[in-house]
Amino acid sequence: MMALNVIKISPVRPATPSLSPVILPLTFFDLLWLHLVPTNRVIFYKLTESSSSCDSFHSAILPKLERSLSLVLAHFLPLSGHLNWDPQAPKPHILISPHDAVSLTVAETDADFSQNSTKGIRPRKELRALVPELPVSSYSSPVMTLQITLFPSQGFCMGLSLHHAVADGKTVVKFLKSWAHICKHGAAPRDFDLPMVLDRTVVNVPAELEAKISRDKASVARSVSLHPAAEETDDLVKLTLELSHEDVEKLRERVRRESTRPDLPHLSTFVVTYAYVLACVVKARGGEEEEDRLVPFMYVADFRQRLHPPVPVNYFGNCVLPINFYRYKATTFSGKDGFVNGVEILGDSIRGLSSRGAEESLWEMYEEGLKWAEPGTPKVIVAGSNRFGIYGSDFGWGRPVNTENISLTRNILFTMSERRDEIGGVEIGMCLKRCETDVFVSLFRNGL
Repeated sequence: MMALNVIKISPVRPATPSLSPVILPLTFFDLLWLHLVPTNRVIFYKLTESSSSCDSFHSAILPKLERSLSLVLAHFLPLSGHLNWDPQAPKPHILISPHDAVSLTVAETDADFSQNSTKGIRPRKELRALVPELPVSSYSSPVMTLQITLFPSQGFCMGLSLHHAVADGKTVVKFLKSWAHICKHGAAPRDFDLPMVLDRTVVNVPAELEAKISRDKASVARSVSLHPAAEETDDLVKLTLELSHEDVEKLRERVRRESTRPDLPHLSTFVVTYAYVLACVVKARGGEEEEDRLVPFMYVADFRQRLHPPVPVNYFGNCVLPINFYRYKATTFSGKDGFVNGVEILGDSIRGLSSRGAEESLWEMYEEGLKWAEPGTPKVIVAGSNRFGIYGSDFGWGRPVNTENISLTRNILFTMSERRDEIGGVEIGMCLKRCETDVFVSLFRNGL
């Protein structure tokens, strides 16, 4: 494990705190994620020669990061609060108190910055040390913790842990980009519609759905604690693969050429990328998966524009629903038509969600997701989006060298983001066993 020297742990309070306690109830979309692993992200920044000394970092860069964090938290108040569930209450809530703060850990390491920030293969355990723990108890959890780690004379990284029941990926990225803008320019970006909307009534979901899912969660335990994470083993590695804009266009053209359907499926970058990764995962695990074995998989759909009326773009919270598939066998994706089959399945699903007024079918989609192919069968899951623009998080020292979602689940989780240096391309972050890596990478590259 990477050696860290913790310099300090300090509370950072919003510049304009709440004057009295604020209680925000969780919505249907929040409750879906109540017990899942927290969102863990790390972002790497390379320092220039003029700013790379320890003195420069601690005297100039760190104070600027802390001040801008205080300013941005005033626009994202729930991030400084706690998620609580009183055993007597029907459902949990977010509590924001006047003296709440985000715990910020500042550390140094003698590890190699280039090795940890590379897009090549690196041990997952090393990255895990760069993200702070989220101290969750049965009835209470801080919403978020942060860690800034200096690699002296090289660069620094920012690690974030956040309880998923409070915010989805779009909200997290908006926070990070707002923080970066304030740090670099001294003021909030005008086009970000800040502060965030905390009003829960803007999410138009039938009241009985929240009551149903609250009872569903309470029947297990009135707790905000998280499911146990997968075991952190030495053979797990992280790697980042890329599809250029040209690669994506080639994959689209392949579908147009090989699909036998009269109506082409939805051919977004997200769909063709997910289908391609799914086919490669199934083929790479071919030794373990018989052709008739079920392969469950899932993506997360954003419902902000699918509800009636639409949810404001600056709403704070979750507004995403997992869309699950569990009827398809390995043979669907392992043959020469596997990629096209995946595109058709995913494309049809997303097209079916495109109309507004989807609130009436939310419960059916949620229940569908509770069905499992076989106990213990790992599900292929994608996190993130190629539309979030995470590489736009420039705090004043240039864009990130790399950014990673390093949440660890018992499923096969891969992440998707835009490419750092090209419009229209995609970065795919994978967490695999070392013994699977060569096969997967070979399939991924040769298939193009």
